[in-house]
Amino acid sequence: MICLNAPVSPESKFTVKSIRFNCFCRALLLAALLPEFSANAQPLVFSNTAPAAIPRRASIILVVADGLGYGDLSCYGQTNFQTPNLDRLAAEGIRFTNYFTGAAASSPARAALILGKDSGHLRQRADADIPLAPDEITVAQMLQQAGYHTGLIGEWNLGDENSSGAPWKKGFDEFAGYFDANDAENVYADYVWRYAPKSIFNETNKQMDTFMGRETLVPNLGGGKGEYLPDVLTKAAMNFVKNNLPDKFNRYRPFFLLLNYQIPGDGKSQVPTDAPFSEEKWPQPAKNKAAMIARLDGYIGQLTEQLQKLGLSNNVVIFFTSATVPQKTDAVNPNFFHSIVSTNDPRVPMIVHWPDQIPTNAVSDFKWSARDFLPTAAEIGYAKPPAGINGASTLPMLLGRTPR
Repeated sequence: MICLNAPVSPESKFTVKSIRFNCFCRALLLAALLPEFSANAQPLVFSNTAPAAIPRRASIILVVADGLGYGDLSCYGQTNFQTPNLDRLAAEGIRFTNYFTGAAASSPARAALILGKDSGHLRQRADADIPLAPDEITVAQMLQQAGYHTGLIGEWNLGDENSSGAPWKKGFDEFAGYFDANDAENVYADYVWRYAPKSIFNETNKQMDTFMGRETLVPNLGGGKGEYLPDVLTKAAMNFVKNNLPDKFNRYRPFFLLLNYQIPGDGKSQVPTDAPFSEEKWPQPAKNKAAMIARLDGYIGQLTEQLQKLGLSNNVVIFFTSATVPQKTDAVNPNFFHSIVSTNDPRVPMIVHWPDQIPTNAVSDFKWSARDFLPTAAEIGYAKPPAGINGASTLPMLLGRTPR
């Protein structure tokens, strides 16, 4: 389950204060006793023939930044600073040079990514938060029905707790984050909204109840700045991975984690410090945005280190991308962040990492977009994609075969 209080040792130089939350980890005992539901499961049949082997499916992590440009990473040509962890991720996998975002605005772009549809086939959406409809099937619902344990951490803005688009109605077993983009942009928010089923022991009926509501970030109360929100989300992601190991305890159930960051955004978001660029003779907005990108790079380093410690490196496929392209604002200098080529270039970074399964140190100009993630995840997870999608699986291409 998503726990927010376990200490994390960051790979970067940034120090994150420990914060106390009620993690409700007793639910893990209950989860271990629950049978895995799988769309691939078959009824028991006694025969003299050995049953067909079921492949051990890979877990899937989708990390989505916001407003990260095509050339904002050093592996994509950024020369003013380095992003070593993302560079390493690319060197151990495939870096794509022709991956396109699903839409210009955040809400429809994220909808395209999780629904497998391009903007022309989405329900009417603007930049405002429009809840997903009951009949819109997400990648999380698809994988959940195929036996995956699913988690969402970070920004959602596709439906609040009272709508048809609430995360738990759209296939997420756990949620820690924000329904509204404005709340998510507050990097020192004093709460995190959480949905954690069967996580609280009810003394009255002696049953495990669901926690649903706001969990207070005490160090940020009263305008405090004790906890930087992206740091908190990263700790939650690392704990989700640790608590949902595809091992005997969890019946070898794979997981799907959607980790949505709000940074670097439009360059106006606050950052605790402009280190390690404080002494650079750059405009202050450039220092701040570079510092946010460096922190984002550090989060990827922490996450991959966690996977290595847990022995999951070879059976977890990581997709790293950005929901939207950078916006031309006063806070973003296009001469410094040269990825802002034009308003007609919707390319964003896309790195895929899957050791021992896909080529390493590869650069591909294969053209694909956000709508293709869902069918790709479906083929990785042996799941059946929903009807009416526009995307196509890129798994054959990832594996070095001719795409369909």
